[in-house]
Amino acid sequence: MPIAAAADCVPPERPFLPQSQEDMRAYADLLRSDFEGYIADIQEYFRCLDAERQRAFQEAREVSEDYGRLVELLD
Repeated sequence: MPIAAAADCVPPERPFLPQSQEDMRAYADLLRSDFEGYIADIQEYFRCLDAERQRAFQEAREVSEDYGRLVELLD
């Protein structure tokens, strides 16, 4: 599995919602599609962040173990 980095997790752009109810009605299909796309994209973003968090914890655990071995060797 490739290593995800927090910098690789790109948050989606917030969808635009017009102020005018007339514009909302006129562009309802487009707006609905934008919002549904955002919801799908934000879920992917959260999965990316979760994967990076898990990777970082594993790396920190390994570094801590390496440090423990170093300290034992130097004592």
